[in-house]
Amino acid sequence: MNNFNAAGCWALFVKEVKRFYSVSVQTIFAPVVSTLLYLLVFGQVIDTQIEVFSGLEYSQFLIPGLVMMAILQNAFANTSSSLIQSKMHGNLTFALLSPISPFEFYLAFIAASVVRGLAVGVGILLIGIFGFDLSFNSPSWILLFAVLSAAMMGGLGMLAGILSDKYDHLAAFQNFIIMPLTFLSGVFYSIHALPEIWQQASHLNPFFYMVDGFRYGFFEQSDVSIGLSLLVTLFFLTLISAINLILLNKGVKIRK
Repeated sequence: MNNFNAAGCWALFVKEVKRFYSVSVQTIFAPVVSTLLYLLVFGQVIDTQIEVFSGLEYSQFLIPGLVMMAILQNAFANTSSSLIQSKMHGNLTFALLSPISPFEFYLAFIAASVVRGLAVGVGILLIGIFGFDLSFNSPSWILLFAVLSAAMMGGLGMLAGILSDKYDHLAAFQNFIIMPLTFLSGVFYSIHALPEIWQQASHLNPFFYMVDGFRYGFFEQSDVSIGLSLLVTLFFLTLISAINLILLNKGVKIRK
């Protein structure tokens, strides 16, 4: 077994971080602003009309969901956009020719997607702290679900980037799979407010468990048990990682 190339993995990670940081207005500040618009519209308009969890205002319930939604979408966007751009522009070859293994390649991309996801999430959270009375009952659960969920979505973004041959394919993946699943994951509501059939359907959405587990860290209230949310998140992270590593080792759609 080859030794782990820490220097190469770190160099690729730094390159990926610099890539999105160089356009931080688009990759960090724009998602923060757009997410806060949801809070302004939904939180302020119906704040006094709905009580989702006992003792919580709707805006308090909404903020963790919006933070997690932003983390998921931006972690996915980071790896998917980077990989498809590298494939389309032909510079992916330089990364593949470098002395790093598929695992090191995967780890660097996922770590960068986690950094971007957390950067956007923290930006939204800071504004939420100053504008609303937000509690942090279990910070360890908050951080754990944020990192695991961002890593899973980074892996899903890499899978989409590998399988996509052009920007249209990636856009379809994002618009018809990622966007609906994030919006229907309980960000704006508790699933107990839904009809029974839609409650059951929500339990088939892995994003629901990430949002619900993340929200538990703030209020220690959730729609399902925290253990189940963690188990589902770990399962999908492991599954997506395994699929990506198999594809990277075989060079599917990245080596010609």
